[in-house]
Amino acid sequence: MFSLVKSALPRTAVAAALTSLVVACAPGTAARPDATRAEVSNASTAGGSAGTATPPSGLDLDRVTIVDLQNAMDDGTITSEQLTAAYLQRIERLNPLIGAVVRTNPDAMSIARASDDLRRGDGTRGPLEGIPVLLKENMDTADRQPTTAGSNALLDARPDDDAFLVTRLREAGAVILGKANMSEWANFRSPGAIAGWSATGGQTRNPYVLGRSPCGSSSGSAAAAAAGLAAVTIGTDTDGSIVCPASVTATVGVKPTLGLVSRNGIVPITSRHDSPGPIARSTTDAALTLAAIHGTDPADPDSVDADDVLPADYRTMLDPNGLRGKRIGVWREGRIGVDPDVDRVFEQAVQQLEDLGATVVEGTEVPNSDEVVAEHLLPAVMTEFKHDLNAYLAATPGGHPNDLTGLIDYNRQHADTELAGFGQELFEMADQTDGDITDPVYRAHREAATEGARRAIDNTLAKYRLDAIVTPSERPAPALDYQGGGKPFASSTRNSALAGYPIVTVPAGYARGELPLGLSFIGTAASDAKLITYAFAFEQATQVRRPPNYRPTLP
Repeated sequence: MFSLVKSALPRTAVAAALTSLVVACAPGTAARPDATRAEVSNASTAGGSAGTATPPSGLDLDRVTIVDLQNAMDDGTITSEQLTAAYLQRIERLNPLIGAVVRTNPDAMSIARASDDLRRGDGTRGPLEGIPVLLKENMDTADRQPTTAGSNALLDARPDDDAFLVTRLREAGAVILGKANMSEWANFRSPGAIAGWSATGGQTRNPYVLGRSPCGSSSGSAAAAAAGLAAVTIGTDTDGSIVCPASVTATVGVKPTLGLVSRNGIVPITSRHDSPGPIARSTTDAALTLAAIHGTDPADPDSVDADDVLPADYRTMLDPNGLRGKRIGVWREGRIGVDPDVDRVFEQAVQQLEDLGATVVEGTEVPNSDEVVAEHLLPAVMTEFKHDLNAYLAATPGGHPNDLTGLIDYNRQHADTELAGFGQELFEMADQTDGDITDPVYRAHREAATEGARRAIDNTLAKYRLDAIVTPSERPAPALDYQGGGKPFASSTRNSALAGYPIVTVPAGYARGELPLGLSFIGTAASDAKLITYAFAFEQATQVRRPPNYRPTLP
């Protein structure tokens, strides 16, 4: 199978495909021909006033937490119906600037009213009772909303069941507010995919500077969370697709341990990497939401132990002194020396960790994974993508292509809308494999990729007796029409993605005063609760995040 993949494209194209596997850490690789420049110029008159309308009860939707909202609903200050209406009005006002939301749920208000009735009667179902949540556009909902992964090919798909995590959200009382835009097919159609662009949703923009990339593929989820278009959003991460967008939008992103949150009912790239997780304006909201959506799902074999990974009470993860006495490794190689603002913010963050009582251990670089990627990862993922996507399409009711070959044909027939900005080279490479995940050659590639990444992280943690490793999450968001160039910024997510290990990014500072920068905490399998604790302690001490100003450009 590796020989098939190598022969599918010239060496330069294969190299580009390898780069694209950072499913959004390269925030945009081409300019979209029909990008709406007028939206940016029109936004110049809005500036920081775009989101200043006062919601019911005077709650500041740029800063309010889920706990605040629950308290307000409990004491009758606000209802879920009022809150949901406020978010819908905010989407109507701000979404034309940032393109973060593809559609809103036509049933959202009735769900909110039912939640209010329940609160007035028998009580609440869970910690998200009455709380509006936006889902990434690749998560199935058995309602009047389609699930398209950003492609018009799936507009008539009609899933007959909610994704497992959507069921968990509903059981916890959440109001499914709508679907957030994403990089089409989660940035896995072409090495030239445009971060934050999809045929169904257009271009998502970074709410801090509208002419800058939102990264991807969970672009809309991160931009919507940053702009306060929902209390919390859900994204998915295959290799950087939560971490990168969260970093460049000053939000908290949690990419969980593989299987901690079930992938059942989510349009896949590969079941060996895909990890749904929350994106929020605070670590508290991210922790609460992760606790609500995680759990064992018989349909996802990687989730068999998920019930035992997080503490029964999410609040035990929120310790402001959680870094005291911990040994935190510092990973600089490949990320320091690329951007002076990243260097400055990271050094300040390392000093803050020491001030919070952590023992900072220098020189704990995680080994580079480039050889593993070139030799093993690409052929493994190509096989998994064809297998997993074909299985999803075959099981999903409605009028749509039934397999990857059909999707490729659909795109060719609708090239004016689907292929206007970039091609489908990765689709075509994957379709040349047989998609057989029982093949011993495939299995050898997968084992080598996964075990190599696990050793890279686990050996570093063990050698230096570390509780976690920190590194810059990403460079500042580039321009929307960024086409590469300059000194490369090494992936901070690749080994965690291959290993199936967790990573949490939290706001750490700003480049040029406006472009958010994040700090990532990296750990071993099932260390999610510890990483959230460390991120919370850092967040509470630094209080870095501030709401976006919707600037059209930087001076």
